[in-house]
Amino acid sequence: MRFLHAADLHIDSPLRGLDVRDGAPADRLRGATRLAFVALIDLAIQRQVNLVILAGDLYDGDWVDFRTGLFVHAQLARLAPNGISAFVVRGNHDAESLISRQLPRQAHVHVFSSRVAQTQVIDALRVAVHGRSFPDRAVTEDLVPGYPAPIAGCFNIGVLHTSLTGSPDHGTYAPTRLDRLVATGYDYLALGHIHARQVVRESAPRIVFPGNLQGRHALETGPKGCEIVTVEDGHLTQTEFVALDVVRWHGLTIACQPLADTEALVRQFHAALDGCVSGGPDGPQRLHAVRVRLEGESALHHLESRQPGTLEAALHAALRQRDGPEVWIERVLLHLRSPLDRTAAADRPDAVGEVVRLVDALAGDAAALRQWALAALDASPALPADLGDARPDRLTAEDWRTLLADAEAMVLAHLGGAA
Repeated sequence: MRFLHAADLHIDSPLRGLDVRDGAPADRLRGATRLAFVALIDLAIQRQVNLVILAGDLYDGDWVDFRTGLFVHAQLARLAPNGISAFVVRGNHDAESLISRQLPRQAHVHVFSSRVAQTQVIDALRVAVHGRSFPDRAVTEDLVPGYPAPIAGCFNIGVLHTSLTGSPDHGTYAPTRLDRLVATGYDYLALGHIHARQVVRESAPRIVFPGNLQGRHALETGPKGCEIVTVEDGHLTQTEFVALDVVRWHGLTIACQPLADTEALVRQFHAALDGCVSGGPDGPQRLHAVRVRLEGESALHHLESRQPGTLEAALHAALRQRDGPEVWIERVLLHLRSPLDRTAAADRPDAVGEVVRLVDALAGDAAALRQWALAALDASPALPADLGDARPDRLTAEDWRTLLADAEAMVLAHLGGAA
């Protein structure tokens, strides 16, 4: 017996702000969750699995119209002629109360009740699947105590959408503890909700978050996909992670200390890309979305201060000369500092010295820096939606110091004191 475990597909998840970014492949990004789901169904058929288990958040929320539901319905229908059953729990994004539109149920697709945990036994496979859906988005109680006892003589799979003991990147929903999962007596716990793949426990029972099927933004980096599990004579014998993402997100950090010009930056950029963007059989078809971070004390900061946008433009131009898998630069973050004899500059009696003395004072006092910056921003308009991660209330002390260094470099460049 073989089954496929996936979670957090977030079909038709909206990606805001892409249209305002020059060159953004908006259509491909918006269609990525659908294409990854098609790849999932293809894989289930090709690998001749017996069960497909979807551990919550199949949808990102209520459908805007029936097209989202019809797409999922059509893909799940492809499983039936191949003798594959699907078992689904609803999570916090597609809880029963959130999805207002419905389509006819399919006999081979079982959606677990949101009122009580249920067990589905497939006698021919000697497997029992236990699960419970979310009735509402905000499920704060531990659902595990209500799960049924394991069925003797069967391989028992528990399906649960949960934050487990908590995650800084995800809301707390249906929290539970590892010892409670182990105490169920199940053989495999198919979890959902955490978007980074995590093997919580290797065996007895095996407990896995497969991660989401398709990364949706620059913080969901690396391969995304599903688990394929093989069971023989009631025992788990093999597990495999299969990457199915059609857009892969990467975070790329380039140390710029030794780089003197844009040519050196471009060479370093290509070398960094070679380390994270591989080809392979599926490489050319997969879009690689990259967020680049340039950091360190470098002469490049002088150049950027005099001509803002120079470094990002150089990186975009470099992609036009590159063969292999398709790469799109989502954003370039600058965490650079200009080489400067701060002691000598601070002793100057002119405006350069005044700027350096103010910056040094602010950089040494995180609270004062934040207060000073917020006062300066008080009259500024609200940020666009796609710049939500730059909101003042989300900035760390390091972020404020980086912004301060950028502002200093720009002012000094205009004053002629950056060199």
